[in-house]
Amino acid sequence: MKIKVVIWQEDGVWCGSVPALPGSHTWVESYEDLLEMLKEAIIGWLEVASEDSNMEVNSEKQLVELSL
Repeated sequence: MKIKVVIWQEDGVWCGSVPALPGSHTWVESYEDLLEMLKEAIIGWLEVASEDSNMEVNSEKQLVELSL
């Protein structure tokens, strides 16, 4: 899976955000750690979203997996 992230440096801290996943933001002191933290944030977000969609069968929102 590939997903776009926005990365920037602010006041000596590396910051990252995943626009496609609301609330997925993180910041750390090194670029390498930022990449790892973003991966963990994405995986965690998708796991929670998957669990939520399984519990709410009649919900209007659905999480589906697409292969490109």
